[in-house]
Amino acid sequence: MYKVRAILDVEEDVIRTIMFDENLSLEKLHFDIANAFGLEGNEMASFYKSDDEWNQGLEIPLFNMAEAGEELSMASCTTKDILENKNDKLIYVYDFLQMWTFYIELIESSGEAVAETKTILSVGEMPKDAPEKVFESDQLLSDFDDENRDMFNDFEDLDSLDLDNY
Repeated sequence: MYKVRAILDVEEDVIRTIMFDENLSLEKLHFDIANAFGLEGNEMASFYKSDDEWNQGLEIPLFNMAEAGEELSMASCTTKDILENKNDKLIYVYDFLQMWTFYIELIESSGEAVAETKTILSVGEMPKDAPEKVFESDQLLSDFDDENRDMFNDFEDLDSLDLDNY
């Protein structure tokens, strides 16, 4: 038996605690999380392994995205293989156009068998619209452009450069 806490990344608290069998595939967990938050589950999604500071790591997409061969996918991973220890974390992104983002943490595990997935705690209401996301890398690129705008425009004529010395 696994219990995970799923927290939606919005201003108001929207939290679900979900209990399920440890052998559940990540694909089934995807549908169970979507259902627990009132989403249909028919959009693209990915889980990302995460460290204790919620830094995004290895992506586990809904479908195998490799052109050839077998890559990771939600169907090929079980929760016990990805969430091995208490407090292990995942970031779950649902619907890449809306970018619903959830923080998933394993809060309890035991050898107890669980027949079906259950939402055992529900706090807060799902907002109608996903919040707008600001990506730090976009801001960093903008800052770089502002600071270095003229860096490559200092040359009046590229033909006058002596490139033989390089």
